[in-house]
Amino acid sequence: MESELPTFKEKNPQLEVVNELIHGQHPHLKGFYKNKNERVVCVKNMTPEDILLYATRLRNALGRKVVKLTTRHVTKHPSVQGTWTTDVKF
Repeated sequence: MESELPTFKEKNPQLEVVNELIHGQHPHLKGFYKNKNERVVCVKNMTPEDILLYATRLRNALGRKVVKLTTRHVTKHPSVQGTWTTDVKF
């Protein structure tokens, strides 16, 4: 982390990158967003390339909460006749 993050910080001056060593905890990346949300990614046993990949993903994310979909099938144009089931009787 200490080798890749300074170059990441130079390429992204709009971000605040802080290196902090906390004894007794795994290394992790935290992303704080303007809408007051926070995302934490554990980077234990990862290569520096993987850590840089997760840092860019945190940078590119909007900070929205993950919303679970209520149905498995999502479409722009839902069926007018209804969904098909095996209990259809003709």
